[in-house]
Amino acid sequence: MITQTHAEVAAAVRSVIGAHTQAQDAGQTDAVAALYADEAVLEVPGGDAIVGRAAVREAFAGWAPTTPQKHLVGNTAVSVAGDTVRAISDVVFFQRTDAGWTPLIVGRYDDTFVLVDDAWQISRRSTTYQM
Repeated sequence: MITQTHAEVAAAVRSVIGAHTQAQDAGQTDAVAALYADEAVLEVPGGDAIVGRAAVREAFAGWAPTTPQKHLVGNTAVSVAGDTVRAISDVVFFQRTDAGWTPLIVGRYDDTFVLVDDAWQISRRSTTYQM
């Protein structure tokens, strides 16, 4: 049973999303993986579902940036229904090239969160790309 107010949940979830973005862009794979629940599921277009924190860490290690990058995440809508917390966010992925910062991907995160030891963790992230 969630005992936090909607505002408290929304702030905590947005903080997790922000921490994820910052750690991912910095190549801090351990910090990214720590934001996922033990049995989390990560879905990325073009691949099979990645299941479990260890597999999530391995995936992000393989995606670690080799050039400067930024994920700009916004328009996050948080919903709470019973014990289920979801956040839908828009994302634009930029990479720095010789021409400057170039947007490469526009997409959406559909995240589901679980409360573990008083900390919100991602239990499922489904990413879609918008063409």
